[in-house]
Amino acid sequence: MKTRKLGPFDVSEIGLGCMSLSQAYGPPPPRDQAEAVLLGALDAGCTFFDTAAVYGLGHNERLVGEVLRPHRDRIVLASKCGLSRGEQRELNGHPDVLKATCEESLQRLGVEVIDLYYLHRWDRRVPIEDSVGALADLVTEGKIRTIGLSEVSAPTLRRAHAVHPIAALQTEYSPWTRNPEIAVLEACRELGVTFVAFSPVGRGFLAGGVKDASALDPSDFRVGMPRFQGDAFQSNLALLASFEALAGEAGCTPAQLCLAWLLHKDPDLIPIPGTSSPEHMRQNMAASGIALPASLLERIDLAVNGASVSGPRYAPAMQASVDTERMPFEVSV
Repeated sequence: MKTRKLGPFDVSEIGLGCMSLSQAYGPPPPRDQAEAVLLGALDAGCTFFDTAAVYGLGHNERLVGEVLRPHRDRIVLASKCGLSRGEQRELNGHPDVLKATCEESLQRLGVEVIDLYYLHRWDRRVPIEDSVGALADLVTEGKIRTIGLSEVSAPTLRRAHAVHPIAALQTEYSPWTRNPEIAVLEACRELGVTFVAFSPVGRGFLAGGVKDASALDPSDFRVGMPRFQGDAFQSNLALLASFEALAGEAGCTPAQLCLAWLLHKDPDLIPIPGTSSPEHMRQNMAASGIALPASLLERIDLAVNGASVSGPRYAPAMQASVDTERMPFEVSV
């Protein structure tokens, strides 16, 4: 697989988001299936793996560490802090909490250093400068190699970068979530920060994985997302039909079309699709070799975009925890 730069690292241009192996999209898969996804991604050329302390309240870090530790020298390992502590989910960006969370993550992962350590969310009760300062201390102590941010705005990124160089910023980005195009992508280019796109296939929707929202497992967090509810969901299904037709023209799966679209958008951007299916993982990684003509890229932008998608990406309570710029129709949410 081709590689792209992320701070001092050369990583595969498609990474693996590991969250769904422990939580979020219904019950997690059996252990052997999760291992098949992780090791299969490695075999497919993936060298960038993304986990977090909050995923499964530590389960995901333990899983990733146990499975990939024998291959530590072949991968770039990313984790996150600031959104969990102990056995409870909590947003807390206090320096002491971030440092304690890092110690816990190092133990669960079974490694001496984490390559990329993100502040998972900005806790507005704590100046971003203080939270990033704590992460800078961890760099000095040799416990993490680089610092990342997640779901922050361009102004917050600039404030953080003034304290310590930020290697990567991640937020949701796909044909149906265009928030990064407002300001963050430009700020990343300006500062030399790699943009990492999570949920690059639209929470599975653009992959054709949710044709009936009522069939979602009650534990699936998409149940509470506005785009998967009522009239908004029905409206988005019409967009999906158009998108699937474009994938057919391109000779690829809809998920691959999302990933190829992102790779064409920016030569420095890295998508991190997640899945609990070994087959879907292999298809996702194969998107690295898909070329799309400019005319098709334009038609994708016309078919699915920030104006044509119905519903904000988060419900109000979740939206309150993110700092990312909002699309015009989300401002009142």
